[in-house]
Amino acid sequence: MSQTVVSPVRVRRLSIGALGVLALALGTLQSVVEPALPLLQSELGISPGEGALVANALLVTGAVTAPVAGKLGDRHGGKRVLVCLAALVSAGGLLAGLAPNLPVLLLGQVLQGVMVGALPLSFILVRKHLPAGESQVAIGVVVALFTGGGMVGTAVAGPIAEGLSWHWMFALPTIAVGAATLAVIRLMPHDPPIRPDDRIDWPGVVLLSGTLLAFMVGLVTVTGSGLPPLAVGALVVAVAALATGWVVVERRSAAPMVDLRMLAKPAMRDAFVLTFVITASFGMVVFLLPQLFAVPADGYGFGAGTTDIGLFLLPGAVAGAVSDSVGGLAARRFGPRAVVVVGTVVTAATLITLASVHTAAWQLVLAKVLTAFAAGVGTTALLAGTATAVEAEDTGIATSLLVVTRVIGVALGAQAGAAILDAGTDPVTGLAAESAFATGFAVAGLVAALSLLVVRITKKEVQA
Repeated sequence: MSQTVVSPVRVRRLSIGALGVLALALGTLQSVVEPALPLLQSELGISPGEGALVANALLVTGAVTAPVAGKLGDRHGGKRVLVCLAALVSAGGLLAGLAPNLPVLLLGQVLQGVMVGALPLSFILVRKHLPAGESQVAIGVVVALFTGGGMVGTAVAGPIAEGLSWHWMFALPTIAVGAATLAVIRLMPHDPPIRPDDRIDWPGVVLLSGTLLAFMVGLVTVTGSGLPPLAVGALVVAVAALATGWVVVERRSAAPMVDLRMLAKPAMRDAFVLTFVITASFGMVVFLLPQLFAVPADGYGFGAGTTDIGLFLLPGAVAGAVSDSVGGLAARRFGPRAVVVVGTVVTAATLITLASVHTAAWQLVLAKVLTAFAAGVGTTALLAGTATAVEAEDTGIATSLLVVTRVIGVALGAQAGAAILDAGTDPVTGLAAESAFATGFAVAGLVAALSLLVVRITKKEVQA
């Protein structure tokens, strides 16, 4: 009896295809929350600040997972670690799909956040199993599918949530993640571990995640519960102590999760500050727009359901995806600082205008498109500029620090926007006042404008 032999080239293509499908499913699962946040807040009876935590729990986990994912892959094998992370994501998706309350949903989001580390592991596997030329194409395909998954999630979250329930909004993409993971297990060849000598900075991982979660939970508690000054002071001290402990650990660690010594380099320090300011402003926009779309139409809002919100946000998702490819080209042609300045002017002008003019849905859609494109171009330009400004051996450290900064900036910006809405919520109706949205947009515009000040200060430092 003859046995069919599958060529190595065929195996490679099938395995890379499985990675691409996994990236598509992960991108879909990651993006379903944004258009559905107003629905989740209504169904679970939670405040805007608690709703922001649902989205931010995933971002916080991603921020602390990304820097160690590669090291884990080197030590234990990329395929093994990728499968483990995908299993955690699947467990988180199932928890979210079955969640009866906010704490269980938050736990599910925390587990799903490790998907951020799955993407770089996919790149490692592509590089190991394909020649250099083919690997560049394959990496581009995987990134494109992950981005495309984000658009799919934005578009389908509403129909699924409204046609079935919000639980299925998490469950269906999770099933796809599980199926793609099984395909990766079957098709992807095993890669031997490198077992490097450097250790993984677990204390740094724990302290950073604790600092971010304490800050966000504290922000929600302070704005929503009206705590006495003593309790507020205790929260501030706790956050400061965790942050200080993290800095001390990172400075003393032989293999820190985030090499803070990189910030001593002017190019790195400037890129870090600018990235944080840009993404914090954009994070506020990401949270505020769906909330305003969902406000009942008999007031100042639009009464949009989850499906409509997803459609309203979709052009912004497309603009954000396009901006990632434009940012690198713009940085090479005009320089990162020029790109940041133009993006900042567009963002600040858009948001300050939106603070006073937000009576039509197209105005909000256009604002999301402009701010998403400007933020994406600016942060990608900074990332590309930094990668070429530091020494070759520092490229991985520098870019990973900026990626973590992007995630943290968006998360803290969203939480700040939620805090503004919580502070302006009518206790009788449970709705935020229109002035709270106006304040949020104005603050986001002013935060973006800080980039101009940072650029001016750093330019003077360079000239001096």
